[in-house]
Amino acid sequence: MASCSWAENILQLLRKMNNFYLPGSRRSSCFRFEIEGAQVGWIPPHVASLLARYPDVFSPPHQGAVTLCHSLDSYEKRSEAVSHVVQALRQEPSLTCLKGWRDEKYSVMPRFADCPLMWMERAATSLFGVKRYGVHINGYTVSDRQEVCMWLARRSHTKQTYPGLLDNMAAGGLAAGVGIKHTLVKECQEEACVPAAIAKRARPVATVSYTYEDEEGVFPESQFVFDLELPLEFKPRIGDGEVQEFYLLPIDKVKELLATDDFKPNSAMVVLDFLIRHSYIDPDTGLWVFAKCPHLKNRLTASVLSLLSFQSHTIRTL
Repeated sequence: MASCSWAENILQLLRKMNNFYLPGSRRSSCFRFEIEGAQVGWIPPHVASLLARYPDVFSPPHQGAVTLCHSLDSYEKRSEAVSHVVQALRQEPSLTCLKGWRDEKYSVMPRFADCPLMWMERAATSLFGVKRYGVHINGYTVSDRQEVCMWLARRSHTKQTYPGLLDNMAAGGLAAGVGIKHTLVKECQEEACVPAAIAKRARPVATVSYTYEDEEGVFPESQFVFDLELPLEFKPRIGDGEVQEFYLLPIDKVKELLATDDFKPNSAMVVLDFLIRHSYIDPDTGLWVFAKCPHLKNRLTASVLSLLSFQSHTIRTL
């Protein structure tokens, strides 16, 4: 039987990716970010103090919430006003997230199905705790003997975030006004040179959601997950330079790497979801080993139990 070490490492990953809702986080001191009475994010106190410099854009905190001024009553007005503020905040040395400016617009809305209320520069979203959405593709092969292998990417060492770590075959953020399927095909083509005709075969299988905090802010995220079975003769190729190398690995090796620091954390969550859905984690020797490890049993959180649900091919609540 496997020891607790693999399961404990996975639990640490899950806790890290959901630490905003765990004891000791800054959640209780954050302000709700509200637009038209609906919450769209979380603003840390040090960010709220900086926003007080811009009374024509942000109203003073009231009853635990920061709102936009009433005069900003349209998508365009909100987007433009907040963009000017964020541009000015780039001069603040403490806001390190803005050093990774992307010139990418992300939609801001209470839920994914809601109409966007404004757009925001991707690099600034963590300052406002705005939920970000992305698309992740599990590329895999099935041999004649039904042996499954997964294609993993090694991120380029020049990437702004998580350089050199293992990643899904292809993945990317969902930009404002761009659809999920379009993003899927685009990222497959650009990152792994997967032809559109093959990429379009990908099956929507799940979403993986989490909220974590670090020194750069609050990160609520949901990833739309697709499984893409690739022809045995197909090999991904480096496209836009965001990938250093591709590996085709047996599932057992993927599972082993998952519990190391060599994986981009949110991509590790996506791979874990794949392993659970496809029954590659044995209930006797996998994550359910927590029940047999007394020192871990009481540390299970609702977020962990949610991810470990047996609901295969189910889109989780966003």
